[in-house]
Amino acid sequence: MVEPPSEAGALRGVRIDVWLWAARFFRTRPLARQAVETGKVEVAGQRPKPSRLVRVGDALRVVRGEDVFEVEVLGLSDQRGPAPVAQALYREHEASRLAREEAARLRRAARDGYRPPQSRPDKRARRLLRALGDIDAL
Repeated sequence: MVEPPSEAGALRGVRIDVWLWAARFFRTRPLARQAVETGKVEVAGQRPKPSRLVRVGDALRVVRGEDVFEVEVLGLSDQRGPAPVAQALYREHEASRLAREEAARLRRAARDGYRPPQSRPDKRARRLLRALGDIDAL
């Protein structure tokens, strides 16, 4: 049974998939639900179900792509709003933010020397690539 909100209209809890969507961690509710189901979201170190209620003060660990967010829930919302409102719903731990920024910096540094080709290889370039592939096979 779902409890009605108190007289002040405050929410007691929101489904975790809805909260992740409202806090703009994921673009759609189905993506948020899929992330929870596949174990990319943890609440206090445990893997929740999508229907689990999130409450103020809960500690969440959200993995989105290569980024890992460790946040504390500061507010509840079941509606998606503007980004500043969504960012007020949580506070990211300083260590998590620094680790995320360092990982992004390392990914950028790894990409710096790579330049994708301007066009598809021509006949001569394909032959050279094929020859290089033969050398690696030996």
